[in-house]
Formats: sequence, structure tokens, C-alpha cells
Amino acid sequence: MTPPVIFIHGLWVHSSAWEPWVQKFTKAGFNAAAIDWPGDSPTVAESRQHPERVAGIGIAEITAHYEREIAKLSERPIVVGHSFGGLVAQKLLSSRLAAAAVAIDPAPIKGVKALPLAQIRSALPVVKSKSNFTKAVSLKRGQFRYGFGNTLSKAESNELFDRFAIPGPGRPVFELTAAKKDANSPTIVDTAGRERGPLLIIGGEKDHTIPEVVARQAAALYAGGTRTEYRKIAARGHSLVFDSGWRTVADLTLEWIQRQVKA
Repeated sequence: MTPPVIFIHGLWVHSSAWEPWVQKFTKAGFNAAAIDWPGDSPTVAESRQHPERVAGIGIAEITAHYEREIAKLSERPIVVGHSFGGLVAQKLLSSRLAAAAVAIDPAPIKGVKALPLAQIRSALPVVKSKSNFTKAVSLKRGQFRYGFGNTLSKAESNELFDRFAIPGPGRPVFELTAAKKDANSPTIVDTAGRERGPLLIIGGEKDHTIPEVVARQAAALYAGGTRTEYRKIAARGHSLVFDSGWRTVADLTLEWIQRQVKA
């Protein structure tokens, strides 16, 4: 019997972007579902109309929300997260609430030192104003193109923006920037535990929002014997899980998960 699979979206993208993955994994025999962040609305349109519902939500609140959702299941799920969802997936795995995890272009865990200029520029819509800590922030088309669709045509980037872009809380970005000096940062993940399930981290080579070196450094922080693997996807940006090339990443993820289930 296969375990359930939960998909966790990242900042500025609605959970409906995971629908092709849910269909693919369901067809492969998994009980798959994409679960919203706390405060998310059921549709992209409603999310845009009510940004206040996610304002002020931080990494700890997002993680606790998924902990509650997992508690409703009859067995531990496999979690697949993108961007901030990848950070949350690692936290759920390290706390033994998930049986295995895949973190795709994950927001950096505490200890990652790389901070490329592209990552700083992608975060500017939030960090340019301290007041955004308690607000929801929306990207403009050009900002989405730089942060997500930089490897795509302008037409495809704009189409994805129209279909999936939603306001996101500014607080998680500030929590990342404060992680180095915060002894109790919500970005802390246990990278030494050898009793947890397997972890796959995937980095997009051309990602601006979470540059590939950031994902690679995160994987390197895990101690030997923790069943941690790293894969790089060539020539892909931050939209790699929901743009026209999503199947490449989905196939890799599904194949890896199927191997863990059979092991």
C-alpha cells in the first residue's frame, strides 16, 4: 500500500499549480493532494481579492498548519514542497511527521551561507519596506518574470502569472534574512538526525529566487548517513514545477519516491 503524498506550494503561487502533479501521482497509485497554506483562498481570484487573509503568517504558522493536516491522516505521508514549501517539507521530515520528503528549489535552511545577488533582487518586493513584515505582498508581472519565469518566454511567464500568482505574506522572507542572527529561527532544521526518512533536494540551475548554489549548500549541510540526495535540473528557473517543462521534474520526483516506497 502506498503512503499519501502531500504537495506544499511556495510563496506567491496558488496550490492549484500542483494539479498536474496530483493527477500524475494519483494515476501512479498514490493518494495525492495539494494542501493550501493557512489563510489561502480556494481560488486564485479570491486570493487576490483577500490578501489580508495571509498577512503576517510566518514559517512556524505554516509548518504548524501542515502538522495539523498530517495528524488527520492514518499514516505518515511523503511531502513534496517547492520554494518555501521545500523548507516546510524538510521541517516536517526532520520532526519525523513525514516518511520522506522532496524539496524543490527550497528556501534556505539555517546554515546556508550563499546569498547570490539574484536572490536578493528577487526578495526586494518584500524587504524594501519593513512594514511588509505584517502585510501580504503581491508581485508585478515583471517581478514574477525575473523571480520565476526568467528561463521562459515572456508570453509563457505572463500566462503563468495570470493563472497562479497570488499575494503572499512578507514575514517568511524577513525570517530568512534574520536567520543568521536568530538562535531560534524557524528556518532551523535538524540536519544530523539519522533516524528520519529519506530526503531529495532538487535545484534549478538558472533559478533566481533560490539559486542552485543555495539548494546545493542546503543538501551539503546534512550529515552522512542521513539518506540525503541532491539533483540539479539543467537550465531551469523557479517556475520548474508548474511551467511547460514540469513533467521533467515530476518524473524525477515520482521515480525517486517509488524507489523509497519499494525499499
